[in-house]
Amino acid sequence: MSVTEIIAGLEQNGATGDAAMVAARLGFLEWAFAGARPATPDAARAALSERAVQRAESAAAQAFVAYLQDATRPITGSVRPGGKRRRRARPH
Repeated sequence: MSVTEIIAGLEQNGATGDAAMVAARLGFLEWAFAGARPATPDAARAALSERAVQRAESAAAQAFVAYLQDATRPITGSVRPGGKRRRRARPH
């Protein structure tokens, strides 16, 4: 499903609060896993440039846009330079 179609569905969704966040999350997952191209930071940036995304009005559509914005940022975590993972301390 395209970003424009997802936004259109979210705009018709009258949800607010937590329900809007759930709808937005489902829309984002649809975009990420069923989209025509891999869900990369560059793909998220391209999606943000679409007119429908820039005109998002409903709470659910705006939350979806926020998910896309988050997807443009590189993932940081527990991988050290050189690709080695940190080990968690084991509880004693």
